[in-house]
Amino acid sequence: MYRSGYVLRRVAFAVVTIYIIATLNFLLFRVLPGSAVTRISRIPNASPELKAAVIHQFGLDKPLWEQYWIYLGQLLRGNMGVSYVNQQPVTDNLWTAFTNTIPMVAIGTILALVIGIAVGVLSAVRRGTASDHIGTNLAVLFYAFPTQFLGMMILIFAAGVLPVAGMSDAFELDPSTWGHLLDVGKHMILPVLTLVLTLFAENALIVRSSMLETLGEDYILTARAKGLPRRRIIRAYALRNAMLPTITLIALSLGSIVTGAILIEIIFSWPGIGRALYSAVLSRDYPMLQGGFLVITVTVIVFNLAADLLYAKLDPRIRA
Repeated sequence: MYRSGYVLRRVAFAVVTIYIIATLNFLLFRVLPGSAVTRISRIPNASPELKAAVIHQFGLDKPLWEQYWIYLGQLLRGNMGVSYVNQQPVTDNLWTAFTNTIPMVAIGTILALVIGIAVGVLSAVRRGTASDHIGTNLAVLFYAFPTQFLGMMILIFAAGVLPVAGMSDAFELDPSTWGHLLDVGKHMILPVLTLVLTLFAENALIVRSSMLETLGEDYILTARAKGLPRRRIIRAYALRNAMLPTITLIALSLGSIVTGAILIEIIFSWPGIGRALYSAVLSRDYPMLQGGFLVITVTVIVFNLAADLLYAKLDPRIRA
């Protein structure tokens, strides 16, 4: 009963948060300087009639409250507006960008989690040994590097060995499906490597700290006193309980990795959501920015909700 109430409260809180974020997202882009006609006003031959026509076309001549209800109604229908730049639906633009971002981000995040958890567990189990010092120092080193610096260093050293820009080769010799996938995979190596090095360090440090705290608990000492195998104690008792704070870290990483990948996509010219939003900033494409920020924010909220629901599954205090 307590578990059901917990789940309902977390879901309700997520829904209310999404509504508040959608409202703030609407207001934010109405108070910023500039509008759909900002760029047009810089054109020498732009007449007042043209500016008025553009304002009417995008509904900017309506009262703010009316724009707000139209905005909410369109969101409920999955319509985020039309891009000022290419006159295409923002939903289609974001979907295309996300389909390019998701494979790169998913592979990088999974590898970073696997490596980070393995390094963290190994460092905690072998505390004070050479492997602990090496793993911890490497994690601290890469954690200290800014993403843009690390990406630029990888780009400089790998130039001429691996593709450093774009998602595929425009002059691809093998037009087959497997040839295209292989080409995309080669272009993905450096962005994924940068993402892995950026994320694994944080994962390793958090897992190590959590494992050390768990290994000092009384139930671990009791399990050792009973003569249980070391691997079983680490896997079934220590690691499972140490994963509770790690789940929060994973949820935050998955939710914010799209925003963190913006720098990586710009450095390696990867045509994903980060680069799309960067181009939208330069062109003052407010509908595209508004839709992109909303999708990213909702993604963060959804992953945090997933972490809360996993807590309900793993934490005995909530399952009771």
